[in-house]
Formats: sequence, C-alpha cells, structure tokens
Amino acid sequence: MQKKLNLKIKFRESFRPFAPSVLAEDVSDYFELDRPSPYMLLVAEVKKDLQRQMSEEELKLFGIDKLNIARSTIPAVTHVDYSARIQTVHKETNPDYWELIKKFQELTGYPVIVNTSFNVRGEPIVCSPEDAYRCFMRTEMDYLVLGNFLLDKSGQPEFADKKEWQKEYELD
Repeated sequence: MQKKLNLKIKFRESFRPFAPSVLAEDVSDYFELDRPSPYMLLVAEVKKDLQRQMSEEELKLFGIDKLNIARSTIPAVTHVDYSARIQTVHKETNPDYWELIKKFQELTGYPVIVNTSFNVRGEPIVCSPEDAYRCFMRTEMDYLVLGNFLLDKSGQPEFADKKEWQKEYELD
C-alpha cells in the first residue's frame, strides 16, 4: 500500500512512510504511546510484537531495496526505525472519522489506517471540492469520498485536462 500510494497517487519516492490514524482506545495495542495525539505531533515506536526483524539476507541489501522491506504487521505506517507519527482518533471529537476506522477494524481486524495529506508531491493541499476532484482524476485513486458522496473513478466522464499540471509546482 505504501509503495502504491507513493508512486501512483503522491508521485514521490516509493519508500516514504505514511502516518497512522488509530482509534484512541486502541493506540497502546499498536504503539508505545500512552497519551492522546490528535494532531499527529507525537512519534512513537510500533509495539515490539508487531515489528518484523529483517533476516540476515535482508540486512545485506542496500539503498531502496533495504528500504522496501516491511518492518511490521502495519507496514504502510511503520518507518525504517520502527516509529510512526501517530494521530489518535476520538469518537467524541471526530465521530465520522472514528466510525470509518471502526468499520475498517470490523473488516480487517486493524483499527489503524493510513493518513496523508490530500495533495500530490509538490502541490498545495486540496482546499475545495474542485481541487479534490481534479487531484482524484489526475492520479490513480480508485474512489473519492466528498461529504456523503462516493465517486468511483470508473464511473466518471473522461477528464479533459490539457494543462501540464506536473510542471506547475516545484517538487520537494
């Protein structure tokens, strides 16, 4: 997931990690964190029992090959040093997002999802429904949720955007 998001949506290096959004009541089951972090200001280590140690063969790898090795059972949000920049999601303050993560947990067993800014590398963050739709159509996202609407890329009309948008902003 980390590689797909980076290469097909964010258009940045494949190894760059994402932050986890986790149900506040479950944070200590996944991370060495004992307090709220609703604004992604705290970094904590992934629990030892969830970490995946590299094999002798993997340790001999170099560069991107070594960076692409999964480090835990939640690999898309685990940095190479087994840390993560965590957002705790609280039912009282963010009920819709909390419910989304709860439904994901019911489907997968994990109350942890990937959290990233809504933009492409080098571009400003999406600020309007128009920005969101444009970003959705220019990338390889499959679905877009806008309020109570779910857009399926396969159901959208062809997007006629002749602008060389990838050259508009300097890459970071």
